[in-house]
Amino acid sequence: MADWGPVVIGVVLFILLSPGLLFQLPGHTRHVEFGGFHTNGKSVAVHTLIFFAIFTILILAVGVHIHTG
Repeated sequence: MADWGPVVIGVVLFILLSPGLLFQLPGHTRHVEFGGFHTNGKSVAVHTLIFFAIFTILILAVGVHIHTG
């Protein structure tokens, strides 16, 4: 049996937390920009930390598992 939970959670978070797609933190002119489709190095670092924190909480603390087979 394969556990697809981490894969699915990782893909969904990667898409939702891509800098500039839904929001960008920090933005170019404001602290938070929505739907700008632009990015910078700071926002990539911040979104990476947010991704890691949410991913860790969902996989380790909550224990999301999707089993197939």
